[in-house]
Amino acid sequence: MKPAAAKSLGLLELIAIALGGMVGGGIFTVLGISVALIGVFTPIAIAIGGMIAALAAYSYIKLGVYYQDEGATYSFFKKTFPHQPFAASLIGWWVIFGYISTLALYAYTFSSYAISGFSFADNEWVRKGVAGLVILTFTLINLWSVKGMGKIEDLMVYSKLIILTIISVVLILNRETTLPQLIQESKDTSILSILIVASLTFVAYEGFQLVINAVNEMENPEKNIPRAIYTAIVLAILIYVIIAVGAILAIPFDEIVENKEYALASGASKSMGHWGTDLVIIGALLATSSAISGTLFGASRQMAVIASDGYMPKQLMTKRHNIPTVAIITMALFAFSLILIGNLEMILEFGSVTFLIVSFLMAYANHLQRDKTQSHAFITVFSMLSLGLGTVLIIYYQLNNHPMQLVFIMLLYCLLSVSAWMYARNKTT
Repeated sequence: MKPAAAKSLGLLELIAIALGGMVGGGIFTVLGISVALIGVFTPIAIAIGGMIAALAAYSYIKLGVYYQDEGATYSFFKKTFPHQPFAASLIGWWVIFGYISTLALYAYTFSSYAISGFSFADNEWVRKGVAGLVILTFTLINLWSVKGMGKIEDLMVYSKLIILTIISVVLILNRETTLPQLIQESKDTSILSILIVASLTFVAYEGFQLVINAVNEMENPEKNIPRAIYTAIVLAILIYVIIAVGAILAIPFDEIVENKEYALASGASKSMGHWGTDLVIIGALLATSSAISGTLFGASRQMAVIASDGYMPKQLMTKRHNIPTVAIITMALFAFSLILIGNLEMILEFGSVTFLIVSFLMAYANHLQRDKTQSHAFITVFSMLSLGLGTVLIIYYQLNNHPMQLVFIMLLYCLLSVSAWMYARNKTT
């Protein structure tokens, strides 16, 4: 009998993939936007966003352990509703473009920090060009090998955790104010605003799903899927909250808001000196790099599974040495296209809405399968309520603050839905 192939990814690599997907554009992207909306209450909103992510993760873990399919989100929904091809196709198209939006988000943030010390830091086209180069770099790395990607991911993720911890401690030690003082000065912040920001930050946690896409390359899925995902979410919440606290204590709010694309780097020089700015930039580059790599790894495999079922072009299922080469390249091209036509807030809002909707659908699927997945009905129902509320809050925020962006996002959803319908219509069962 031919011996089984050795699995490439252990628990540390899986935690690294999850953290790589989460602690990427995360705090570096949402900090400026959050402070502009709710100021000192930013850490609270970030923590609430993490709790919502943990609720979403519950259903992903239960379904992931039960089905053990690298198609993850798409496959879970397809297997839960086997006689509804349009539903399977629709969630496949939505989730893939959700990942594409996060790729764009992470690359945009990488670029903003990479050029933040130069005179052309505010040049939008230079920023977009550098974002395209970093996507190209990690596309080539993912085309190289699974093992190579896993080891590079380990190095980047655990290095950035050390650097982000140092940044947090130094910022807090160099604080210019106190939390009670900031709270006393904040009079107009509503609970609604805090919940809106919590919903917007959800995209900073969505990378945990990428672990499930690696089920065919991991050791002991039954134990390692929940261990990796829950560990990564807890670590991400701690990192985000501590950095947010340090930032609001050490950096004036107006600087964070004005330079929201690279808020930490622009404000760190005053409290930490030139070396502090460099350290923040290194941390941001490592964080966004590992997020790009991890997202390309997991989402490309899901795209290949969808294509193999006939809901996307068949060419996307092409693999070389078990690596979905065409899917990786296609995701990279679409991410760069989104960077060219969009901006930071639009990409952030599209990603958050998409993953809230998809996570709601996963909670619904898990609720229906709760006897098979051994899930608690109360948790699945509470998850659906939380995720549904988050979706409504973001749409409300967009309608009142960025109506044209909302129109663009709705048009994008319509285009994706039509594409999904065309492939589902041609699907023969």
